[in-house]
Amino acid sequence: MAIIQSRPLTPGQRFLTKIRSEQLASTQNKPCRALTRSKTRSSGRNCYGRITSRRRGGSHKRLNRIVDFKRDKFDIPASVKAIEYDPTRSANIALLSYKDGERRYILATKDMKVGSRVCTRKAKTDDFSDGTTMQLRFIPQGVFVHSIESEPGSGAKFARAAGMSAQLVAIEDNLATLKMPSGEIRYLHANCMATIGVVGNGDHGKRSLGKAGRNRWLGRRPRVRGVAMNPVDHPMGGGEGRTSGGGHPVSPWGQLAKGKPTRKKAKISNAMILVRRNGKKIRKDSKA
Repeated sequence: MAIIQSRPLTPGQRFLTKIRSEQLASTQNKPCRALTRSKTRSSGRNCYGRITSRRRGGSHKRLNRIVDFKRDKFDIPASVKAIEYDPTRSANIALLSYKDGERRYILATKDMKVGSRVCTRKAKTDDFSDGTTMQLRFIPQGVFVHSIESEPGSGAKFARAAGMSAQLVAIEDNLATLKMPSGEIRYLHANCMATIGVVGNGDHGKRSLGKAGRNRWLGRRPRVRGVAMNPVDHPMGGGEGRTSGGGHPVSPWGQLAKGKPTRKKAKISNAMILVRRNGKKIRKDSKA
C-alpha cells in the first residue's frame, strides 16, 4: 500500500492523504447485487423519533454488503474473484465463488489476491493458507488469526477491523488461549472457528480526511464542547470568560466521563480473561 498526498490546490486538499491499495486494482465497478441490501439511516433516533445517539446524520447513501461471518460451507473450495471496497467497514472484502456456483463475501486478508484459493475445513488438515477457516484446536500455536467466534457457531466477533489479528498462544483441553489485538489475553472454546491471516487494508488508520465535509459524508456531525455551552445546556457550561470546566468532566446528564465504571452487570465472558488490556492480571479466585 502507498499513501498518496494531493497537491494543495484547495484548502481541503492541503492535509488530505489517501491510501492506494494494490488489492483494489481488480475491483469490479459494482458489487454483487444478490449480496447487497439497502441501508436504512436512522440518524441516531429510536422508534419514537428521539435522538438516543448524538452527533449522527447526513451520511452518503450506501449499500450494506452481506459478509459471511459464519463460514459454514465446509470442505467446498472457493476462489477469490475480486477484492472490493466496503463503504460500511474499514477492511476490504473478497468475493468468493464456490465450486457449486454460490457466491459469498468474506473479509480480505493482507496477502489475498484475485485467484487465491480458500476453504472452510471441518477436520484437521495441513492447509494453513490465508483465508482458510477452521476450529482453533486445529490451528498451530503462534499463528495469527482473525474473524474469531466468541462461542461455537455464533459467527465471527473478534478481530474484524482493518489490520487486526489475534495470536493463538496455547491449546489446553477445550480452551484456547489467545492474545487479542488490544493486548488482552483470554480463553475461548477450542471449537470456535477462526480464519488464518491478518485482515487487510492495514494502512486505513494512516489516512487523513482533509476537511470537515468528509466527516459529514461518513455520517458524523460536529461535536460541541461542553465548556462552550450555556449552563442550561451542560453542567460544564457558563462562567465569566473562558473556563476549563472547573470540575470533573461529565456528560450533559451529570454522568462522570472519565474512569467511572458504568456497566451495571459484568459480562459472563469476563471470567475468561487472564490479562486485561491494561496489563493487569486477573486472579482466578476473584470475580472478573
